[in-house]
Amino acid sequence: MHFIDKVVTWHRCVEVFYIYFHAGRVEEPYVSITKKRQMPKDGYSEEIEKEVGQAEGKLCTHRSAFSRASVIQAFLGSAPQLTLQLYICVLQQEITAARSVFMVLSLLSIVYGALRCNILAIKIKYDDYDVSVKPAAYLCIFMWRSFEIATRVTVLVLFSSVLQIWTLPVVLVNFFGFFFYPWILFWQSKSPFPENIEKALSRVGTTIVLCLLTFLYAGINMFCWSAVQVKLNDPDLINKSQNWYRLTVYYMLRFIENAFLLLMWYIYKTDIYLYVCAPLLVLQLLIGYCMAVLFMLVFYQFCHPCKKLFSSSISEGLLSCFKFLCFICKPPKSTILTDKAEVKSENTDEAWSSSKTIDSQKGNPHQSVSSNA
Repeated sequence: MHFIDKVVTWHRCVEVFYIYFHAGRVEEPYVSITKKRQMPKDGYSEEIEKEVGQAEGKLCTHRSAFSRASVIQAFLGSAPQLTLQLYICVLQQEITAARSVFMVLSLLSIVYGALRCNILAIKIKYDDYDVSVKPAAYLCIFMWRSFEIATRVTVLVLFSSVLQIWTLPVVLVNFFGFFFYPWILFWQSKSPFPENIEKALSRVGTTIVLCLLTFLYAGINMFCWSAVQVKLNDPDLINKSQNWYRLTVYYMLRFIENAFLLLMWYIYKTDIYLYVCAPLLVLQLLIGYCMAVLFMLVFYQFCHPCKKLFSSSISEGLLSCFKFLCFICKPPKSTILTDKAEVKSENTDEAWSSSKTIDSQKGNPHQSVSSNA
């Protein structure tokens, strides 16, 4: 299967070079006209038309295919390789020059795949607009993904090096949780089974394609936030809405999970970490993950190419998320009122009993005088 993928990739490369060097030499008889809207300025968005020839259309198709292939190769190839190589280095307590170069290249491959995933998400969600990504946005995404993936892989390797028995359950819970999450949302929506993916596919073939899509989605979310959110009841299979709640919940749960795994590593660490300052390493990893979240916030708040199209900014979304969480954690008013009523009733009972005792004490001298008389 890997050999077939390599052959298809090389065939695409040869065809791309052939189209690129022969483009413009012969006038194309047919062109297609595409309409794109510019980013709104002062509340006004202008629509522009562009002629696209057959050669340029094929190049765009190949470019899109290469982008998707880089995402698949990054998270189903480079990510497991980086985790395995770092795990071997930890157990052997040495890092060779060749292995360090290989790990750096694997990390860059994963970061590039995550970056392409972000760009694909922007292109898909805002397909009607002429989107141009600035270098500052690329830099923010690169730093965001670098910190996020590096800390995540390191946390998984540290945990698996001391608790090998629990490694597989943690990985399976993460993977199958994200694998079944789109299916659960699809079953809850009670939508009909998607039939418009490919006309030549049967129901079984469509199910296999959807399972492979959710498999890739789970593999991405194992290591970082998937910018492309799968939605099986949508014709494009992609959720095009900007959901700040899901983003906030993901990073909160992931931070809690990383902190818990680091705590388990700190408790059960072995002698191979004798010369490692464990508290400092834990602090560095947690700060590294917070730096990833910081660069993500900077990207969505200032550097996103379509931030003008957001219904609400990420700061407003996070504020509403925290208000919602505080509302959930806050006890209801009815319980507070009942608690206050119980306290008041207890105070009145105590006051009533104390007044009774005072009155009885005042009545005792009269009874003694009458007895003496």
